[in-house]
Amino acid sequence: MYKNLATALRAVCVSALFGAVSVSPAFSQSSKTAPAAPVKAGFVYVSPITEAGWTRQHDEGRKAVEAALGKDVKTTFVADVAEGADAERVIRDLAATGHQIIFTPSFGYMEPTLKVAQDYPNVKFESITGYKTAANVAAANARYYEGRYLAGIAAGRMSKTSVAGYVAGFPIPEVLQGINAFTLGMRSVNPKATVKVVWLNAWFDPPRERDAAMVLFNQDVDVIAFHTGSTAVMAAAQERGKMAVAYHSDMRGTGPDAQIVAVTHQWGRYYTERVRAVQAGTWKSATVWGGVREGLIRVGDFGPKVPQAVQQEVLAAQKAVGAGTLHPFRAGKAAVRDNEGREVIAAGQVLSDEQILKMNWLAEGVQGKLSH
Repeated sequence: MYKNLATALRAVCVSALFGAVSVSPAFSQSSKTAPAAPVKAGFVYVSPITEAGWTRQHDEGRKAVEAALGKDVKTTFVADVAEGADAERVIRDLAATGHQIIFTPSFGYMEPTLKVAQDYPNVKFESITGYKTAANVAAANARYYEGRYLAGIAAGRMSKTSVAGYVAGFPIPEVLQGINAFTLGMRSVNPKATVKVVWLNAWFDPPRERDAAMVLFNQDVDVIAFHTGSTAVMAAAQERGKMAVAYHSDMRGTGPDAQIVAVTHQWGRYYTERVRAVQAGTWKSATVWGGVREGLIRVGDFGPKVPQAVQQEVLAAQKAVGAGTLHPFRAGKAAVRDNEGREVIAAGQVLSDEQILKMNWLAEGVQGKLSH
């Protein structure tokens, strides 16, 4: 999530973005006899490890590797590493100290990872949210928009005002996918629903995240979602007696009454299988874009306000997404239009991965404009 904005905006125009996307899991690798020495796996984090959020979920993935492989793995992590020169230094140090696989979960780590990988061809690198690969560099990302759509269903059922808020970081495709999927999910159960967006042009700024939430709550918003890095929006919802959708992590610890559902990222399985592949000598570079079906995205952790009927509806929709029978960006009998009236998905059609990855519009029902 924490990306270098300039690089990210340039990526919008890259028609080959994830050009060789694998939509099936690249998680299963055949096993061979484990080596005597444990695999050394390194992790680089773009922020401190907090109680919830982006970095927390990746550290939970690291812990899952340790739990699954025990004495056959030794993990190391370095947290709060700025993108750019600092990242290159840390990644290079991990490679130089015998780590056989290094995970770099931040878009802004992509170029430093590729640079270090050239000098350490025998080390395997996993660029998480990156899209460039090499012989010893794989790329993986999650279909976050699938979880957003499901959360939108919950929000649509729970809202009394039919007005939701959305605190957003930067207008890159990943964020636009989330806003649009959330809106389409809401409107699938409440056609009158609207979503008000506040752009922060920042990923992690708790005071401003809180202020944005408070502004939205003063505009008839009774349920809020966010694409930022802290728990500030959830805390604001708890304070104001409003409802919120958690992102990255379960945030019931922050908003025990406010949280209606959480969209969580589950990296443990992927990380474990990639370390196992190094152990077995079967690791290969790949590009993976996985979602509910692959276990990278999960919606659940319902709050106490959510009726069982709504929970079951959301979970049933999650199964349909996993089975491929429900797609957030598939139009029904009527075309999907943007909030300026232009047709963006023809009736009966579904967006391709390439179209989703280059998304540059806001759906009908979103009250807001793209921030540049």
